[in-house]
This record gives sequence, C-alpha cells and structure tokens, in this order.
Amino acid sequence: MNDDTTRAALSEVRSRELYARACRVIPGGVSSPVRAFRAVGGTPLFIARGAGQYLYDVDGRRYLDLVNSWGALILGHAHPVVLEAMTQACRSGTTFGAPCPAEVELAERITASYPGLEQVRFVSSGTEAVMSAIRVARAASGRDLIVKFSGCYHGHADHLLVAAGSGLATFGRPSSAGVPAAFAAATRVLPLDDEEALQALFAAEGARIAAVIIEPTPANHGLLLQRRAFLQALAKITAQHGALLIFDEVISGFRLARGGVAELTGITPDMATFGKVIGGGMPVGAFGGARRLMAHLAPEGDTYQAGTLSGNPVAMAAGLVTLDLLTADSIWQRLETLGAALETMLAPVLAAAPFAVRLVRAGSLFWLCLDEDAAPRRAVTLGPRAVQRFAALFHAMLARGVYLPPSAYEVCFLSASFGEEDLQYFANALKESLLIAAQAP
Repeated sequence: MNDDTTRAALSEVRSRELYARACRVIPGGVSSPVRAFRAVGGTPLFIARGAGQYLYDVDGRRYLDLVNSWGALILGHAHPVVLEAMTQACRSGTTFGAPCPAEVELAERITASYPGLEQVRFVSSGTEAVMSAIRVARAASGRDLIVKFSGCYHGHADHLLVAAGSGLATFGRPSSAGVPAAFAAATRVLPLDDEEALQALFAAEGARIAAVIIEPTPANHGLLLQRRAFLQALAKITAQHGALLIFDEVISGFRLARGGVAELTGITPDMATFGKVIGGGMPVGAFGGARRLMAHLAPEGDTYQAGTLSGNPVAMAAGLVTLDLLTADSIWQRLETLGAALETMLAPVLAAAPFAVRLVRAGSLFWLCLDEDAAPRRAVTLGPRAVQRFAALFHAMLARGVYLPPSAYEVCFLSASFGEEDLQYFANALKESLLIAAQAP
C-alpha cells in the first residue's frame, strides 16, 4: 500500500465504524452490492453530503464525484432550484396515493421529448420500468420469449438475471441464486453487435419472441458503443417478425440528448424505459410507448401494474424542474462540450500511460477501459491484471480526492456542475494514479 493510500485509509475512521455497524444489520453492510467495494478492496465510504460536483464523507474529506448517483444527478448534487421545487412540494405533502398535477406535467414533458412516445406510466425504479414494459410486450404480442444481450443490465427482475452461454444464442440460465430456471428459460441471450446470431435466433424462434430489449448505449459492462447499423437491424427484424423493440434508456435517456439514443440515431423503438435523470435525484422510473400498446395496462386493459409511491408529488417536482433546466440552460450541449474537453485533456495522459488504457466516451458518459485490445462493442471479461490495476487506480484516485465508480466495469458520469478546472484536476490526478497502478502486484 502506497503512502497516499495509507493516509487515506487512516482518515476513514468514521466510515469504518459505520461499516462495522452496518454489517450487523444490513446484508454486506450496503443496500446495493457495488457499494461494498468488493471489486476494489477496502472499506466503503459513507457519505455525509453532496454539493455541486463534490461529495463529502463522514470523515470530512471532499471528493470530485464521477459517480453522481450512477448518473441520476445530471445537474450535480443539491442543485438549489431542484431543492426548492422539492421543498415546496413537501410542504403540500410527500405522497398521496392518488393522482397529482405534477405527474401529468412530467408525463407531457417526456412524451413530447422522446420519439414515438404517446403515453408513459411512472414507477419508482428502472427495474420496475423494465419489468413492466416487458409485461406489456408479452400481453400485446401474446408471446412469452424475451431477447436480451450479454453485457446489458436491465435491473434485477428474475427473468432478466440471466447470462449468455456458448453458441450463437442460448437458453437463459440463472446468474443469481433464487431465480427459478423456469423463469430464466423464457429469456434468450445474444452477443451484442452480432447480426448473424440475431438472424439465426429469429429464424429459429421468431414466432415466439415477444420483444427484444437493449441498452442502445450499453453502460453497465463498460461503455459498449453500438453501431447504428446494428440498432437498425434490430428494428427491422423485430418489425418483420411482429416482436417489439424496447430501448432501455434508464441511463442514456435525457442524458445523451433530449430524446435519448432514439433521437441521436433516428431509430424509434416500440417502447422505452427511463429512470435516473427524470427523477432529478429522486427514485423515479417510467416506461412508455404508443397508446395502442399502453392501453393493455389496467385499468384500461388486463395487464396489471401498480405502485403506491408511483408519481408521488415530490419526485415529480424534482423531475419537472430538472427537465426544464436541461432545456432552458442548454445543458446537453454543455455536457458534450465538457466531455469533449476531457477527452482532449486525457489524450496525452493516456498515451503516456505505463499500460494500456483507453477512454471510451459518449457525451457525458465515459469509461476507462483497461482491456489490452481495442475498446470493445461486446461484453468482455477483463483479465486479473486489469482488475488489479483498476483497484490500485481507484484507491490512488481516492487518495487524491477523486471518487470513481468502484468497479472496472462501471462508467463515469459528468454533471453540469463540472468546470474546466475540475476536468484538469481529474486529468492531473489520473496521470499520477496511473503510475501508481502500474506498480500494483
């Protein structure tokens, strides 16, 4: 352990105390697995507050935040206008279990922004959004099979926690304990960017496939930028076989553009799912599509979906003001400018790195890829050396006050609160940290 890492560890007294307490009452001491630092080692930081581009832990240390609540905080932490909107909403009540005006307004904003969207329904998470969209797809098509892609994460619903096997396509198998094999058997898994495998699967089972779901910009197994031609092939083959195409834009929606990847590519899916940005930092998800599809939902149709906190007034207020600020302040353009500036700053740093590391970027999303080969479009398994180097890199950056996602497979997020000086600080810290990571055992 180098001196910087040792000093950082010694300053985490309060975090270590809280983690010990948490492990007694919370499984693994965390409420979501990646927070446990198992992939990088060490004790997870407990955060006291956030402000703009910074996080502050319970031991008083400040960090430049490249996680931003896994992309939800596109405006940064504790944005004053968002906080004021939430405060005003709270004064009238936090939840009603009944319709409220703000959910109508937010639904209008979303449907007006995203191509082909006529109706949306709100839920409380991205997992719920995807689970519900798939239920609608099955109801609308009268079919059972779902196709997903290796490397795309769609939440932790049983039928989507499957992994790919060998061959062009595979019957799903559970990749989590507690998922019955029968559930996973209704899911097919394909490799990304493989039109031949796609054609083969539809030739064999096209009449049984209800929907194909994809992150059009996969950002949960690294940043796996897809060719527009591949996404077009998905749209074409699903239309030919009467299956639905679902874009999971929980991460990319309203972050990469007002209309997400659908707007950027000109490809309109049958349904789409959203989360992160549309909640303005609150737990919100949504799924939507054409009116004819959404009509399958109760109370109009016979497809059941419900949620007590869905469309609650505080979350809706946060989402509304966030989307308004994104539009009024040209935030998407600003984020692209920031991302491009960071890419320019990092070019000489990465070129001089003592081992292979590449920047993969889409707007304000970026991934430091430690794979030896070219930046991949398909899910890859990083070797032990790359994983060890990332763990060392993570802790070296942490010692320099930069908070990266604690996994070599997770992407980083810029927020609109970043300035050029923050990007330069990141670049300088990375230059020093790469030298330390190269010495990892």
